[in-house]
Amino acid sequence: MTILGIDPGYGIIGYGLVKYDGRRFTPIQFGAIRTEAGAPMYSRLCELYADLNTLLDTFHPDEAAVEELYFNQNITTGIQVAQARGVILLALAQKGLSPVAYSPSQVKMSVVGYGKAEKRQVMEMTRILLGLEKVPRPDDAADALALAVCHGHSLRGASLK
Repeated sequence: MTILGIDPGYGIIGYGLVKYDGRRFTPIQFGAIRTEAGAPMYSRLCELYADLNTLLDTFHPDEAAVEELYFNQNITTGIQVAQARGVILLALAQKGLSPVAYSPSQVKMSVVGYGKAEKRQVMEMTRILLGLEKVPRPDDAADALALAVCHGHSLRGASLK
């Protein structure tokens, strides 16, 4: 099965696609969708929507995982990320996917085995699990791959019940 992980944002949206056979993860593609800084928000959302649809039409994932939102201290940024996340969820739903949301601590627990792991630990473990030579860049792509791995682990756990 092909799993798409998405790290939502509005300037940089990380994505990672992996093949998962129930035992091993194989990376397919990862990177970031970028929108033009300074452009009106509606324009950035349209760009995100179009680029994500191109990605979905190219790879036809079977499953999708999206990071849950958490607000730091800047509420304006949080609202903008929430708008982008809504566009992401819409695009996924229109392609027949039912995206599953995972919190950062769930991803850390799944990938590292510790819910309060540091970001660099998650990135390194993701690199190891996927057999990559280097930690994926940008960080948003590494986060998206970790989300895809987390979802694969979740699916496997559910099938064992």
